[in-house]
Amino acid sequence: MGTWSIWHWLVVLLIVLLVFGTKKLRNIGADLGGAVRGFKDGMKNSAGEKESDGGSAAQLSGRTIEGEIKDKAKT
Repeated sequence: MGTWSIWHWLVVLLIVLLVFGTKKLRNIGADLGGAVRGFKDGMKNSAGEKESDGGSAAQLSGRTIEGEIKDKAKT
């Protein structure tokens, strides 16, 4: 009684199909797939930006730029 057989899952699937309908389930699946695809694209873009950020001109040439900070005068 504590195990779930294939027949239990088929009955659950049938009830879900009757409640939501195939069109709504298809739309939910498409939305979920689009969200996952967007997340993967975002992760690829952020990883690419991190790699390109590491090679700035000052780091590649080995030069150090020194400067002095002055207070802004209020106008």
